[in-house]
Formats: sequence, C-alpha cells, structure tokens
Amino acid sequence: MQVSPSVRAVQVPDESPMRPQSTNVYLVGRGQTLTVDSGEALDRYRWMLRGYLAAVERAEIAVAAVTHHHADHSGNLRWAREVFGADVAIPANGRRLLRGRLPARGVRPLADGETVELDGGVRLRVLAAPGHSVDSLCFYLEEEGVLFTGDTMLGSTTTTVDDLAAYRATLRRLVELPNLRVICPGHGPLVMDPRERLQSYIDHRDARETQILAALERDRPRTSWEIMLALYPDVDVRLRRAADGNVRAHLRQLEAEGRVRVHAGRPRRPPAPGARARAEARERERQRVIRRARRLEAAASRAAVRAQENPPDEQWIEPPRYEPR
Repeated sequence: MQVSPSVRAVQVPDESPMRPQSTNVYLVGRGQTLTVDSGEALDRYRWMLRGYLAAVERAEIAVAAVTHHHADHSGNLRWAREVFGADVAIPANGRRLLRGRLPARGVRPLADGETVELDGGVRLRVLAAPGHSVDSLCFYLEEEGVLFTGDTMLGSTTTTVDDLAAYRATLRRLVELPNLRVICPGHGPLVMDPRERLQSYIDHRDARETQILAALERDRPRTSWEIMLALYPDVDVRLRRAADGNVRAHLRQLEAEGRVRVHAGRPRRPPAPGARARAEARERERQRVIRRARRLEAAASRAAVRAQENPPDEQWIEPPRYEPR
C-alpha cells in the first residue's frame, strides 16, 4: 500500500487480539530502502516481506529500524542482516532488551533527535516515545507528514501502557508535531486523522483515571483486577491481563502523585532452588519442542510449494500423453 511518495505499508494479517487486524512493516525510501519494524521471526512475515520486495519493490533492505524491543516488531532484525546485509537501527537503550535478536555487527543505536538520512533527501527524525515500553521510538518523516509509532499508537484500539506518566508526555509531544498528516501504527489500519486520534488517546487516559478514582470511592480498598472487571465488563477475556496492566499503570502514577494509598500485598514465596531449576528445565524443553515444530511446519510448507511447482513425477514412471484425433 502506497502511503506517501516515499512510504509503503506491508500489512501482514494477524489473529492475535493483542495485535488487532495486522502487524505492519513499513518501507521508506527508494533504492536505499529502510524498514520500520520487521515482524515476528516467522516464515509468513519473511515470505511476505521478501515477496513484496522482489515483486513490487525490486529492492532490498539497506537499514532495518525497529520501534521497540517486543518480538512481534523485532524478531527479524538478525534475519534482515543475514539475508540483505542490512544495517540494524535500534533504540539507544534497547540493546539489552533485544539480546538474542541482534546480529554481531552492523547495529546502530538511535537516540532522541537524531536523523536517519536516505537516498533522495528522505530524512527520518528519531523521537524517543517511552510509555508503551521503556525503549519505544517513533520515526517522523516531516516533509511528507508521516509518523511511524510502533505500538505507541494502534490503528483501531488503544494500546498497553507500562509507564503512564511517560506515555502521557509522549502523546502531548506527538500531538504538537508540525505538518502531521498520517500515522503509521504498529498494528491495524493507518490513522488518517492523526491529531484527533492522538487527542482522543489523551482524553481516554484522563477519563480512565477519573473512572478508577470513582471506583475506589464507591468501594475501597480494591485490587487492580477488581477495578479492571468493573471498568472493562465487556473486554475480550483474552485481553483481561492487558487491561489489568493498564489499570496498574494508572494506579502507579496516582500513588506517585500521592492520590491513592496502597495496602501492601503478600507475595507468594519463590520456589525452592531445586523446584525452580526443574521448572526452568521443563520450560527449556518446551521451547525446544516448539522451535522444532516450527521448523517442521516451515519445511512442510516449503515442500508443499515445491510440489505445486513441479509435475507429479511420484505418480508416474511415464505420464500419459495427449494428441488430437
């Protein structure tokens, strides 16, 4: 999908409720192409990206940039380096969070205010955007009014928040950007009314804070889970923990501001060293089996494609031949 003269969107359908509608990869520039995010480390993302590059772009990736460390955005950074020789551009404070997903060479940290320059005078400004995660970045192509937000904003829903005070500051900064025309979110459709949507995010957080305080006034003290059930009665049950996380983000900010009092809970005792070691060993084995299953599934998919490309020689020593009477 063409977004602006220098920007294309590759929207990969996604069924996860945490990733509404699609996981998006963006290509910026011509010739020297930069990707904003690269999807999860699964073949369907790689096939989609390689197929698009080969069939539509006839180009390769020169720079693979990432908005934050979450695996559905950063899973293919090392792959982009191995396959395309791309430089990898990451948040300056994201290296530790991206451990295991980065190549040994070619990694460039990006800090707030830096500029990434591409061929043809295309310039992306780096904006630190903490809140959804500690290392979240946005990229702004001001000349064309295109803002890439990762999960700081989504296309059709609100997002999860880790640090609410930082997130609110990020939203206030983004809504003031000059020449803002379109938001390219990490998931879902493009946002064609960017200032209105950003303001609605700000208003939503203000309203949620009021609701939380009202819930505490009606029946106190309450756990964050109890507040979540009261505020999100119709939420998809698969999103309850995410909703609870947002409630807890509000409560942390309210506590820091001295507006709520916290009654300390009683955490469960950690497992004994032996039990913890056994649990870790079981988890390693489970992950090994999952990785093997994924490799087998990918091999089966490739075999199915090859089977479609070639005649059914396994059925015939000599296949039938035809001619007119």
